[in-house]
Amino acid sequence: MARYLILEDGTAYKGTGFGSLTISTGELAIQTANFGYQEAISDPANFGKILAFTTPMIGGSGINAIDYESIVPSIKGIVVNDLAPQSYFEGIDTYQSLDNFLSEKKIPGIYGIDVRSLVHKIKKHKTIKAFIMDTDDNHAFDQIKALVLPKNKTAQISTSNAYAAPNVGKTVAVIDLGIKHSLLRALSLRKINCVVLPYNASINDINNIRPDGIIISNGPGKVGELINYINPIFDYFYKKLPILTIGLGYLLLSNYLGLELFDIFPPYNGSNFPVIDQNTHKIWQTSINLNSLVMPVDTKLSFSNIYYDLNSDLIAGYSLLQDKAIGVAFNPEGSPGTFDAKKIFDDFTMMME
Repeated sequence: MARYLILEDGTAYKGTGFGSLTISTGELAIQTANFGYQEAISDPANFGKILAFTTPMIGGSGINAIDYESIVPSIKGIVVNDLAPQSYFEGIDTYQSLDNFLSEKKIPGIYGIDVRSLVHKIKKHKTIKAFIMDTDDNHAFDQIKALVLPKNKTAQISTSNAYAAPNVGKTVAVIDLGIKHSLLRALSLRKINCVVLPYNASINDINNIRPDGIIISNGPGKVGELINYINPIFDYFYKKLPILTIGLGYLLLSNYLGLELFDIFPPYNGSNFPVIDQNTHKIWQTSINLNSLVMPVDTKLSFSNIYYDLNSDLIAGYSLLQDKAIGVAFNPEGSPGTFDAKKIFDDFTMMME
């Protein structure tokens, strides 16, 4: 069935629909990972986005029960150059085709689109609103101009109630700004007993579980929307308990420490972003889903280590051992992506020891 991807600048792309045939609106985002489309689709940090995949063809590996990053994906659609005609695992009960999966989750897809053209467009804009629909008439363009993208995304994606991911080791309070299953899995492998708390958890909520450390997760929100919720946590626990911040949590910690945030265009969304460890000079391929990094400016902070993004020379992470804090823009658990940065979890565990 012919469908259209319509952008707010008046451009329309004709393609073929798959998945759900619903009409959908969202923020266009470029996903550069060469694999792991299931993880990208189900990553809560992609809330409200229409993901355009730069990989020439996707769909061949199907959908499985292990690689979900959330049970209910919150993206608004996917755009691809070409769709695999069938899954390599078709007929195996534990796998599902991408087409069927998207239909089940009411997420529209469109293929036959020149994603390279979308990449060039998004380099010129901070955000681009997009429609996936059945027509490309003037009414559609009027609609997209009037569209207001959702705000307070963290409040919509974070858990409403605390829950446990039990284990037998140290106890960590995980503040959910859009948590991925892979983060909890990586912590469980290190025998960390996790209690996941909502984004607006109080100091009392955290103290009640007697944590040995705190993690503030990645997510789809904005720093300005969350300062009033997260800064009190830093005020109370910074230098008292080990704190690990990831993605959006990293930006919040950096803002709290007075570091300057710098917007990157196009935003990073993929698993192929190299960072270099200042101390060891090792280069990691990392997974990043952010639109800002930290400017390398003079500061009174005594960094124990700094991780530089090699594409921009901006700061993609740091550790402050004397303050018991680690902040990283990238996802140490990968998913999609390599496990190059898993040392971050080990460093955090050592802090708690």
